[in-house]
Order: sequence, then structure tokens, then C-alpha cells
Amino acid sequence: MVLVRDIDVHSLCEHHLLPFFGKLHVAYLPAGRVVGLSKLARIADVFCKRLQIQERLTLQVAQAVEEVCGARGVAVSLECTHMCMSMRGVQRQGAMTVTSAYLGAFQDAELKAEFAANLKR
Repeated sequence: MVLVRDIDVHSLCEHHLLPFFGKLHVAYLPAGRVVGLSKLARIADVFCKRLQIQERLTLQVAQAVEEVCGARGVAVSLECTHMCMSMRGVQRQGAMTVTSAYLGAFQDAELKAEFAANLKR
């Protein structure tokens, strides 16, 4: 498993046109081909530059990594703070939204658990 944790990301919510920001964690299981670690952050940057929703962003990063690497499996977790939650509406500071996507071999419970354990370190 190749894992890059704590990639800083920021984007604009397509619903409210307010920023959201946080940390992206990406893991993949190489199938003979590996990419430079910085490429994982660059993939995230491509999708963050668009108006976004966190759920779609998570899946888009996972699908792009799977395609670019030809990986046997990909896991992505994204933890973000949304300014639409803290500036308007319910005005709750510190709320964190967590989304995840598991493709290929990462749909296996053991690999999901290993990914989760690595995020806690």
C-alpha cells in the first residue's frame, strides 16, 4: 500500500460559493506502475480548482488515481471544514465533514481497516 496523508486541499462549495478546506488522504495498491508521490497532490489540485461538493471531489480523486496508476485498489478519505456551516445557517465552528471512497481491492474489509489504522498514526 502506498499512502500519502494530510494533503492540504481547498475548494469552493458549488451550493454556497463559500470555501471548504481540509486534509486529503490517498492510498493505492500498485499493479506494477507507481507514480511520483507529488502527483497524488497534483491530481487533487485539478479537481479542487472547480466549484465542488466534497462527496464528488472524494470520488473524482479516487477514480483519477485508479486510472492514472492502473491500481488494483484506491482509498481516499477527505476531512474538511465548510465555511457555509460556520458562517451562515447553523453557524457551527469546528464541525468536520468526512467522506471516503474505496475502489477495487480496497472494498475488502481488511484493507479498509489497514487504511484507517494508518490514518490514525
